[in-house]
Amino acid sequence: MYRSHTCGELRSSHINQEVTLAGWVQKVRDKGFMIWVDVRDRYGITQLIFDEERTPADVFEKAKSLGREFVIQVKGDVIERESKNANIATGDIEILVKDLTILNGAKLPPFTIEDETDGGEDLRMKYRYLDIRRNPVKNSLLFRHSVAMQVRNYLSQEGFIEVETPYLIKSTPEGARDFVVPSRMNEGQFYALPQSPQTFKQLLMVGGMDKYFQIVKCFRDEDLRADRQPEFTQIDCELAFVEQEDILNIFEGLTRNLLKEIRGVEIEKFPRMTFADAMRKYGNDKPDIRFGMEFGELNEVAQHKDFKVFNDAELVVGIAVPGAASYTRKEIDKLIDWVKRPQVGALGMVYVKCNEDGSFKSSVDKFYDEADLAKWAEATGAKAGDLICILSGNTNKVRAQLSALRMEMATRLGLRKSDEFAPLWVVDFPLLEWDEETERYHAMHHPFTSPKPEDFDKLETAPGEVRANAYDLVLNGNEIGGGSIRIHDKELQSRMFSLLGFTPEEAEAQFGFLMNAFQYGAPPHGGLAFGFDRLVAILGGQETIRDFIAFPKNNSGRDVMIDAPANIDDEQLKELHIKLNL
Repeated sequence: MYRSHTCGELRSSHINQEVTLAGWVQKVRDKGFMIWVDVRDRYGITQLIFDEERTPADVFEKAKSLGREFVIQVKGDVIERESKNANIATGDIEILVKDLTILNGAKLPPFTIEDETDGGEDLRMKYRYLDIRRNPVKNSLLFRHSVAMQVRNYLSQEGFIEVETPYLIKSTPEGARDFVVPSRMNEGQFYALPQSPQTFKQLLMVGGMDKYFQIVKCFRDEDLRADRQPEFTQIDCELAFVEQEDILNIFEGLTRNLLKEIRGVEIEKFPRMTFADAMRKYGNDKPDIRFGMEFGELNEVAQHKDFKVFNDAELVVGIAVPGAASYTRKEIDKLIDWVKRPQVGALGMVYVKCNEDGSFKSSVDKFYDEADLAKWAEATGAKAGDLICILSGNTNKVRAQLSALRMEMATRLGLRKSDEFAPLWVVDFPLLEWDEETERYHAMHHPFTSPKPEDFDKLETAPGEVRANAYDLVLNGNEIGGGSIRIHDKELQSRMFSLLGFTPEEAEAQFGFLMNAFQYGAPPHGGLAFGFDRLVAILGGQETIRDFIAFPKNNSGRDVMIDAPANIDDEQLKELHIKLNL
């Protein structure tokens, strides 16, 4: 066998035992008459010692040829280490080597395989197999595994069964762009890779599976960000004979279990907030509630004077930044420049300093008196020492801009702590949203989401006012899961497709299989999908998901390690009946 123990296993209790280890050379320290080598595997590091007096001469000479990342096997005796290392688990012992086998040599790595590496992100992505040897990446992947096992164990104990669904499916016009796959055997026709197993999990409910889950790979051909990849993983779940309250309770339980078992954090409350309130108080539908700075709407107390900027605005709204009244004019000017960046898009910012003596100093003192500013302070919840930041303009735009500013200020003030967790359910989303370009409604979630029963009557008369029987689970300002109660009635599903601009023929061609299934006894059902990559990153105290994915893509959707996507040869194109117009 290649090894009797791993490189992280040996302790003082193993002293005087003969052992065999195998791994990679982390470091070599050659003192001439004595050589120390750190050998590493997934489990840890063990120090080897080659002694000119105690090690066979041929083994000692071979040790002199070792370099970083050589793959070796050694046999020797566990001895007590003279200079102990409390920073590693094996720091009380070392191996006096009697035999050394070089299993494979190694080129000098393009970056150091250490926790603090000298390799930039692009370089590490190109040599990802080397990056995985580093503890931060290795530990992230081990962490991901532990979360996945905890999810599987919890859902299995709750009566869910894991069922695999197809990867080669049919392209649909709703949602993000599909990745398409040409079919060699069906000329001119294409599969699509699934954006989610949505229709299949609904069909499983029609099939009586009752409680389904799957940790499944999904695909979306969309622009990338730090928390997005073209292929990503979901914890996909569906249940039959449930209402919204049942689903919220079950997945509160899963989230509570993960926080307790993975992070040792007990969470009691999962507050709920309507979509409308989330937009009004925080400017987005996934608010971070670890800190305050709720929006204060100021139209009533700011549009009564001769300040045209506010008077012409659809919404005047502000936040109180705690302790920021001490900002200098130069610091505030930098903040104004920050909100005027193209990424935020504000035209400017009004500010009010709430002084410790109870007085106010603003950038609009020419138009507003102390009594006015006191009302602004009351509306935003500002206290002495706070800075009120105010934006104005179109309601939707200004809310998004102030939301960005709120998150930026929380980051600067150290309020977004990775070891604090604040879950939140956002409910009562609009069922539909109007698209100005296409001049038609689109489903805010997907076309299979059921309207709230009490809003059924508005589907034809006021479709924009219909609320969805949908819910998102937010954690620390990130949407980690979302779902809905589904439509299970063919007639209601047909009405929904009509609202979305499908002709009866188009609906039949795209989703006839699902509507036909509804005619054979479809139970009431609903579900939820967690973004697994994002959930793991947040539980791991990180904002980005790449280090929790073994082989991620870069910002252009490329795998720079294997150089994909890539061209295929003419013969393959011919087999697939594809002609390129280049």
